[in-house]
Amino acid sequence: MNKCDIGLVGLAVMGQNLVLNMERNGYRVAVYNRTTQTTRDFLVEHPGKNLVGCDTPEHLVAALERPRKIMLMVKAGAPVDAVIDQMKALLEPGDLLIDGGNSFYKDTERRSVALEAAGLRYIGTGVSGGESGALWGPSVMPGGQPEAWQMVKPIFEAISAKVNGEPCVAYIGPRGAGHYVKMVHNGIEYGDMQLIAEAYDVLHRGLGLTAQELHQAFAEWNEQELQSYLIEITRDILARMDDETGRPLVDLILDEAQQKGTGKWTSQDALDLGAPIPTINAAVESRIISAYKTERVAASKVIRGPDAAFQGDRAAMVNAVREALYAAKICSYAQGMALLRAASIEHGYDLNYGELARIWRGGCIIRARLLEDIRAAYARNPGLTNLLLDPYFKDAVETRQAALRTVVQTAVGLGIPVLATSASLAYFDAYRTARLPANLTQAQRDYFGAHTYRRVDKEGSFHTEWEV
Repeated sequence: MNKCDIGLVGLAVMGQNLVLNMERNGYRVAVYNRTTQTTRDFLVEHPGKNLVGCDTPEHLVAALERPRKIMLMVKAGAPVDAVIDQMKALLEPGDLLIDGGNSFYKDTERRSVALEAAGLRYIGTGVSGGESGALWGPSVMPGGQPEAWQMVKPIFEAISAKVNGEPCVAYIGPRGAGHYVKMVHNGIEYGDMQLIAEAYDVLHRGLGLTAQELHQAFAEWNEQELQSYLIEITRDILARMDDETGRPLVDLILDEAQQKGTGKWTSQDALDLGAPIPTINAAVESRIISAYKTERVAASKVIRGPDAAFQGDRAAMVNAVREALYAAKICSYAQGMALLRAASIEHGYDLNYGELARIWRGGCIIRARLLEDIRAAYARNPGLTNLLLDPYFKDAVETRQAALRTVVQTAVGLGIPVLATSASLAYFDAYRTARLPANLTQAQRDYFGAHTYRRVDKEGSFHTEWEV
């Protein structure tokens, strides 16, 4: 029997779709799932495919060409360690394990060191694009040993999304670099989604636009600078009517956003690195506060906000919201890319930021026209410290800042929370400010804790006896 090119463990929907993608691109794939019936059902559902079903880990390993390549698509955390331990005992030096789940990058760092010491190669790879992307072409972010990347490069390039013929995959860096980049990708995704939700809220609740009017607005926006997958699906969501009630389906969905944790990981790690990402943090906090549904409903009956109604030109405000959303989105991406830069320095990842923008242009959830401009910015200046310093993005935000301020002011006046949008504006204002009020903060710290301070006119550290 011909040996298989690659094995895959974990036949949930993402795993199944990746298998079908690999097989469609000419690879013979061995598959294994802990529940044997799942493997059998999968093979029955896809007859005639170049697949080999395996009932045991031993059977899977025996079915593979040497050096063996096994991709894990199992739940992050302890299950990944359990499968690695199971497979490690069956593999030989030079064999490759690939974790394609949403693992926390520090777990990937730990596993990389341990497996390399055992003579095995290891890749932690982000896979973005959801179920459809897994089947038809995701954005793939592999990190690990360069030689491990070479082993899997032809397969990953074949199955990835393509933009202008370029595969949306690239070697990210050593150890946990791939999973770190996927984590920040998801954080940026959180920010994007919240900014869009706030724009929708201002237009719907603030201006009274109907679902059809909102659908039309987002459809037009998707033909302009905001063109992206998330704007596209928002357009489609706003057009969908509920079959039972005839009402817009979005109006019937409970306002309680869930999360799997990658956005929270981004916020937590940014705090550890000392990298400011207020828009992404606000998006995480917005999801958290949405979960307080019962409390919010009770509070809405007791606490009053402003009685103001929107007074003004609706068409002009719709345009302002579009411009504000683009400016806020740029500020959010600037934060995410700056976080990646801080992590690259801290962990020695040597990230190529233009390449990250390139591979995010297709397949992934945050794919957008904007990413081509980000790629161009890093081509102009590979050492760019912040996107807001690039001439294109500097001009894009500066020329839209009036709209951004108008939208935030309008939302505040109407009592509509715009945590992420206002955070983007505050980030822009803080980053461009030469002197922040941290001088007072430092004086306070010195007053109550003798923490000392530095002066603008002298070298050294100083302490003042404030109570005289």
